[in-house]
Amino acid sequence: MLTAVRVGRRSLRYFRVFSNASMSSGYCHASVIILPDCLANDFEAFCHRNPAPLPLIYRSQLGETSCPPLSRHTDIRTDLSQYYVYEDGRLVKTVSNLHSYTRQTSIQSEQHAEQHSHRWSDMVCFYLGCNSSFAGRLKNVGVPVRNMEQGRNTSMYKTGVSCVPVGVFSCPLVVTMCPVPPDVLDVAVEETYSNPLGHGAPVHIGDPALLGIMDLSTPDYGERPELQPGDVPVFWASGMTAIEAILNSKPSLAISNSPDCMFLTDIPASSSSTITPPTESMAPSYSKPNSEQAPLCFLVSHNPLLYSLACQRVVARIRELEMIIGEDPGQRGIRALFVQDELLHSCLALSHSTSVAITTGFPTHYMHSPPDETDGPPGAIAMATMLLSLGKQVTMVTDKRALEMNQAIIDEAVKTGVLKSTIPLITFDDNDPDAALHFLCHHGDSSKPRYDHLVAIERSGRAEDGNYYNMREVNIKHLVDPIDELFIAAKNIPGITTTGIGDGGNELGMGKLKEKVKSLMPKGSLIACEVPADHAIVAGVSNWGGYAVACGLFLLHTCPTHQRYLKKGLGVERTPSREQLQDWTANLPSVNKEETFLSTLVRFGIRSGKTGHLAMEVDGLTFHPTHSGIINRLLDVTLAASSENH
Repeated sequence: MLTAVRVGRRSLRYFRVFSNASMSSGYCHASVIILPDCLANDFEAFCHRNPAPLPLIYRSQLGETSCPPLSRHTDIRTDLSQYYVYEDGRLVKTVSNLHSYTRQTSIQSEQHAEQHSHRWSDMVCFYLGCNSSFAGRLKNVGVPVRNMEQGRNTSMYKTGVSCVPVGVFSCPLVVTMCPVPPDVLDVAVEETYSNPLGHGAPVHIGDPALLGIMDLSTPDYGERPELQPGDVPVFWASGMTAIEAILNSKPSLAISNSPDCMFLTDIPASSSSTITPPTESMAPSYSKPNSEQAPLCFLVSHNPLLYSLACQRVVARIRELEMIIGEDPGQRGIRALFVQDELLHSCLALSHSTSVAITTGFPTHYMHSPPDETDGPPGAIAMATMLLSLGKQVTMVTDKRALEMNQAIIDEAVKTGVLKSTIPLITFDDNDPDAALHFLCHHGDSSKPRYDHLVAIERSGRAEDGNYYNMREVNIKHLVDPIDELFIAAKNIPGITTTGIGDGGNELGMGKLKEKVKSLMPKGSLIACEVPADHAIVAGVSNWGGYAVACGLFLLHTCPTHQRYLKKGLGVERTPSREQLQDWTANLPSVNKEETFLSTLVRFGIRSGKTGHLAMEVDGLTFHPTHSGIINRLLDVTLAASSENH
């Protein structure tokens, strides 16, 4: 006995009086693309390389009219009430069936004035997953669907993001936009993640300009949306990408379903997350939802607005790293400044960055030459090493008085293998009112930032009175260049995020926590840094914060959920290759590298911060067992989580 869906499809086949959309309740849909056999292999590969917009469920045999994995009693030539026919990349007509292609037909190309002969036996059908149940799924879990509330069609946009090309197929990614209140972002993300063949989790959350969409009021498909106050624009990959591919590649003949007449399967919508393509080759980039890989959503930047995604497992591991570095063996009371997830937010922002400037240097030993301490440079180099291995541009910013010494230290780090390549080392001259703007942006144009992230680690921070104090309340302003001005200027430059790493509250960036520092830290009312960073990482020793950032970046780049989001759902590889993983692992901080680098600092006359000893210690704590023990514990968490992700 036929199910109601099969009866409905059979009725549609004979009478063609309803669209499938009108009979969609409770069953999965698919969009359909039909192409000549000569293009089929390229289009299949194009789908595999762009899995979020083009989740391929089934590729038919040559001339096949049925689709056994998705439906019985199917004839794709008549099962839809309306088909779009494209010739040479132009929509030329709509038809109610495809019987004419059962026999040989001639199609005259106006553009090329040449004859193309196609028969159904020459054609291949592609069935692609779609999000026809998208609105219902969101509504069922309490996420308001604005276009439904407003009686409008969904808004879709061509982006400035290019799909991975294959053969003749190339086009921009097309996305669907749904405004979502911030308090239900996690719900919307998790619900759509559970349906990977319905385009899965969002590929972007935040400012549309970051996708190359300049005006949300003029969608390329659908109708203009109305965002409610506080709504966040959320973007999912769209199956309209397939139509853009047809328009761009200009095949002599292509056929698709019309947007409101999807192919109706026999598969209940409740089973959509468990649909398995019929062969392994059909969907090498898809995997069934895994609760530990389910994404969590975090705000990364206010200007421009940007959220990011990371899986639950990696988030838990980064929080473990944060707890380790928050230990206080020196009993300085630093735990009072701890704010959860500052490490996570900073790592996410750095993962999205392309060009990072790092500064360090705390000349606490003003009676010695050099006056610098051993806390700061090791953490800075550890972050730089990992960022470089991930393909980021890295620049170090230092005081003019320390330029020659720090360049020699970097050269020695390269020679000893601590750094795999040298890093540009520059200084900042605050010689005019716009000096910081010109330093941070090309030609002083705030729309063209030179860096998208500034990191200060154990860097002297300006206090409320304009001076710079060490923990003994000594003013060391004469030894410090005003690099704080860069962090202050960055607040007003869209696209630059800042991170401060400290262990006492008087470091650059700790201004975010200044009220806590003033009330809870010894001498805090005088020494507290006034200049805030977007993210303030507190550690028992600042170097540990740098090590944890390097480990956190490693974890995010081995997280399939985060990598899919970074790549906008495009590209086959969501996990690193063996070679990449080996390279990143080699660039993690290690006991051997950190001991080597610390010995280099000691040879240059750089002393322990707390004691002033010219010895293998940082902040009065000996490298073995304290610092080496922290490094090993950070590595244990990082590498264990990496193996879980694979």
